[in-house]
Amino acid sequence: MAGSAANTPMVAGGELEIVEPLCAVFRRKLKSEGLKYTPERAQVLDTVMRQDGVFEADTILKLLKGGKVRVSKATVYRTIRLLQEAGILQRVLFDDDPEQSHFQLVYGQRPHDLLIRVDTREAVTIQVPELIELRDKLCARLGLSPVGHRLQIFAKAKG
Repeated sequence: MAGSAANTPMVAGGELEIVEPLCAVFRRKLKSEGLKYTPERAQVLDTVMRQDGVFEADTILKLLKGGKVRVSKATVYRTIRLLQEAGILQRVLFDDDPEQSHFQLVYGQRPHDLLIRVDTREAVTIQVPELIELRDKLCARLGLSPVGHRLQIFAKAKG
């Protein structure tokens, strides 16, 4: 079901925060752009929500082929861009190739950082609690509330 992500609890600074359903966040973004929540966009959102880890736009397109609702390549790419702008998805950089974009679901998720193997193009999720602690301290020192962060470490095999 598109946009059926439950109000996923998210821990930030030890406090429980109720996160608004993705569907509502996306609908608000579309409305602000004067766009409609179409069955095609709902299918893209639903497919994105089912992804575990890093994925490519072409993966979403392949998963939608043969489905009940036909979704064009242009609609998939435009919808992914809108999901990024809404703060639902985050672009993941593997290298300097702008043609090969990767994404990950970030809305309602605990911060998860990536170690990217540039030799194998594998993305490994890593947990760096010290980074979260440092982020929170820096924001508090500046009188700010953290809303997220992104750390990507690029590595390759020794030798």
